[in-house]
Amino acid sequence: MYKTITFFLIASLSFQRTSAQQTDTLKKLQEVVIKAYLTQQPLLTVPAAVGTINLPQLQMQSGFSLVPAVNTVPGVRMEERSPGSYRLSIRGSLLRSPFGVRNVKIYMDEFPLTDAGGNTYLNLLDLSAIQNITVLRGPDGSLYGANSNGVVLIDPFGSHQQESTASVGFDAGSYNSYRENIAVKEASKNNQLNISQSWQQSNGYRQNSALKRKFIQAADTWTYAANGQLKALFFYTDIDYQTPGGLTLPEFLQNPQAARPATATSPGAIEQHAAVYNKTVFGGVANESFYLPNLKHVIAVYGMHTNFDNPFITNEEVRLENTIGLRSYLELSSKQHNQLDWKWDLGTEMQQTKSDINNYDNNKGVRGSLQASSHILSKQSFYFTRFAATIIKKIHAETALSLNNYSYNFTDVAASAGNNHFKPVLMPRVALSYQVTNNFAWRATVSRGYSTPATAEVRPTSNIINNNLQAEKGWNYETGFRKQSTNARFNIDAAVFYYRLNNAIVRRLNDNGTEYYLNAGGTNQAGIETSVIFQIIPANANDFVRSLTISNSLTLSRFRFRDYFNASANYSGNKLTGVPATVSVSQLNATFPARFYFFLQHNYTAKLPLDDANTAFANAYHLIQTKVGWNKNLSKKTNLNIYAGIDNLLNQHYSLGNDLNAVGLRYYNAAPLRNWFAGIQVQF
Repeated sequence: MYKTITFFLIASLSFQRTSAQQTDTLKKLQEVVIKAYLTQQPLLTVPAAVGTINLPQLQMQSGFSLVPAVNTVPGVRMEERSPGSYRLSIRGSLLRSPFGVRNVKIYMDEFPLTDAGGNTYLNLLDLSAIQNITVLRGPDGSLYGANSNGVVLIDPFGSHQQESTASVGFDAGSYNSYRENIAVKEASKNNQLNISQSWQQSNGYRQNSALKRKFIQAADTWTYAANGQLKALFFYTDIDYQTPGGLTLPEFLQNPQAARPATATSPGAIEQHAAVYNKTVFGGVANESFYLPNLKHVIAVYGMHTNFDNPFITNEEVRLENTIGLRSYLELSSKQHNQLDWKWDLGTEMQQTKSDINNYDNNKGVRGSLQASSHILSKQSFYFTRFAATIIKKIHAETALSLNNYSYNFTDVAASAGNNHFKPVLMPRVALSYQVTNNFAWRATVSRGYSTPATAEVRPTSNIINNNLQAEKGWNYETGFRKQSTNARFNIDAAVFYYRLNNAIVRRLNDNGTEYYLNAGGTNQAGIETSVIFQIIPANANDFVRSLTISNSLTLSRFRFRDYFNASANYSGNKLTGVPATVSVSQLNATFPARFYFFLQHNYTAKLPLDDANTAFANAYHLIQTKVGWNKNLSKKTNLNIYAGIDNLLNQHYSLGNDLNAVGLRYYNAAPLRNWFAGIQVQF
């Protein structure tokens, strides 16, 4: 029975304080509005493949991890090798990221979280910091700069709330997992201040997989004039998590909770105290002003400092990273009328990251002699323009173009000094959406992808700077449609795409386990992505089932290597490493009298290749996660939410976050078996 791919999937319903508010929420479903391309626009007619995760959907998860919620977006795969060790990919970009994020650009409000070296520490953020997530699937550098697979836009906590609130929450779960969070929003006539704080810890399912994270964030929006608004964002994270390391298949089957053991030639993860320690502070200020009623200017300046320490099997790497940046653009819009509405954007984004990287002997967790030392200064800038027009309220057309510049300079103890100035690259995007009826829109897009090698790829754990690594480039072609019923109870979004990527960057490993990267010819990536939402029973105050919604996201991928030769091996035609052919995520959400609710999520992931040669595959798995709760209004201003749930209900043995192309066939990072969580949230 488990081999049947579930068709249905759910969009979580928010639990409002009155039935009247529930009715209002349902009415708003008829026109979902997003800010994907600088300005607000209806999702129905956006000429792009867009996925959204709202606050109620995030709150339906356990609170310990972003992974289950993010994986509800078709085409997106998020993994967690051990608590806190995130890996994110859009449309098959796992080849480049042993951990972290590569060739995907991430923003928080107006501020890039991705540094000039191409890396993003997504695990710095806590769920309490996030209000909404929008994912633009496919290359989209026209407004957001170099990326070859997509863009993630994060709205900070409180950005869509107008009233003053406060909340306190506590979660507990298996493996001594605990999480506490406090959030406060103070709203006045001209100012909105949001402060969120959280603390999280876990012993982890495996040996040497404990996590500790301290997080605080402040976001302020000040409307200082009728035509001016100032935003500020600050967060600080102190995270450390142990890294258990990969297991061979026999080790995985015999004792999946074990950390990587020692061998005759190398010590084990426990012996070397393998872990990651990251202390990061981020701050930025953005000003939005209108010089004329139809001329807007936005400018944002920001900076980030990271102290990163990673003792692992072969050595201990210490990095000090400092990033500064600026983003600014003008938007000129027409006066609204029935025949032609248009917007024109013109802007730039510039940033630089200075990385001081030192590697030391790792003497069983004690820092030893210096092995290597490098200083890398990465600079990235791009200039962009976009023209979007709506013709007779039916045709929505966009043309956009960016000119991207990237360079890095380095000094190295072993390699002396050098630099690499990449040739400026144009990234165009042309998109069209035709609203056939009020509830049906067809779209088509052509865009170019471009992603330069990240600092962690130019200077990987082998400590050897690869100055010959080239940028990925490719063209993406796609079409799709969105359809909703007249009463907005049924919605479907579908996309078909073909992406031809050149110079794909692939991670390889030396015999001692250190990594290096190379350009692996190209890839042909064809896929289908669908999402369906069906509100079977609308919100009501009389029936036993007060509301029932089901939903499904389906991803079908046919990704293949093209012209890929490694030494004497020919991998051309092989399946793209780390990408399952099928992923289906289904959800069911129901509410009952006395404000009880029930949530169910099923994730089917097909088998996936673990190496470029396609000689090893991870098995398919079915994950079921469930949650029940009671949402009670204690007074007009106080709400109580008590809940409990089970993760991996079927007790599946699977690996979430495989080590691709691993030396010694150590591919597997075992995920937890059946486990539980419970929590309480009070909102004032």
